[in-house]
Amino acid sequence: MKTLVWVEHENGAIKDATLAVVTAASKMGEVHLLVAGSGVAGVADAAAKIAGVGKVHLADDAAFANALPENIAPLVVELMGHHDAFLAPANANGKNIAPRVAALLDVMQISEILSVESEDTFTRPTYAGNAIATVQSSDTKKVITVRGTSFAKAAAEGGTGTVEAVASTGDKGLSSFVGAEISKSERPELTSAKIIVSGGRALQNSENFHAIIEPLADKLGAGVGASRAAVDAGYVPNEYQVGQTGKIVAPEVYIAVGISGAIQHLAGMKDSKTIIAINKDEDAPIFQVADIGLVGDLFKIVPELTSKL
Repeated sequence: MKTLVWVEHENGAIKDATLAVVTAASKMGEVHLLVAGSGVAGVADAAAKIAGVGKVHLADDAAFANALPENIAPLVVELMGHHDAFLAPANANGKNIAPRVAALLDVMQISEILSVESEDTFTRPTYAGNAIATVQSSDTKKVITVRGTSFAKAAAEGGTGTVEAVASTGDKGLSSFVGAEISKSERPELTSAKIIVSGGRALQNSENFHAIIEPLADKLGAGVGASRAAVDAGYVPNEYQVGQTGKIVAPEVYIAVGISGAIQHLAGMKDSKTIIAINKDEDAPIFQVADIGLVGDLFKIVPELTSKL
C-alpha cells in the first residue's frame, strides 16, 4: 500500500505535525511525501531525510505558494492515481485540503485518527473524545487526517528518500491569497510546547490573565493557553485556545489555572503526560483528569508558586 503525506512547512522548515503523520502512514505501508510551494526545493531535500520516507514528490509553482486548498487538492488528486491513501495533519491546512480531496475522489474522509489498526481500520474520537470509534473503510482511495498528539514523531534525520519533481496542476483561479496576520511570540508554539500554562474564566479579566499566567509561563519556559471561556471573554486571542474547537495539545506538563474542565476543554488536553490543576472549586471536573490537584485561590497560589521557581 502506498501512502501520500502532505508536508506542512513554513519559512523553509518542516513542522513537527508532519513527523507524526509520517509515523501514522508508515503503519499502513510505503510512505511518500508531497512538498508543494514556491521555492521549496530545500524543504523537499529535508523531507527526504525523514526516517521511513521512500519518495518525495516536489511541486514547485507559485500557485502553491500559500497552500490554497483550491489549488492543492487537484494536485493531490492527480498524484492519488499512484497512491492508495492521502494523509494530512488535523490542523488548519489539513482540514482545508483533505475534505476537498475526498470530494474530488468521491470518497468518505476519516477524520482525526488516533491509531492505525490495519490498512483499512482506524480509531477516532467521537462525542468530544468521550468515546472512541473504530472505523473500517471500504473505499479504494482513503483520505485521512491525523491527530498528531496520538503518534510519536518520526526521526527528522536518517532517511534516504529520493526527490521527484511532479508537474503542476496550476492555479485554478477559485481563490487568491490576500494576506496573513501572524502573531509572533518568543514562547513555544502551543502544539509543540513541552510545558503549557493555561488560564480560564476565573482569572476575571485580561489584565489578571497576563499578570498571573505569563510570569509563571516565563519561569517555566512554557507556552500559554486558555479555555474557550477565557477566549470568548476577550482575555486573550483565539490562537491561545485549547480544546475541541481550539488546539489539541499533549505536552509533558499541562498546568490548568482557574479552568473548571468542561468536556470541550478536556478533549484538547487530556492526553498530556502530567496534568496539574489549580482551582478553588474542589468539585471541578478538571480534578477528575488531573494528576496533581491544588484547591485554593489562584490569585494567591500562582504568584507564590512563581516566586519560588
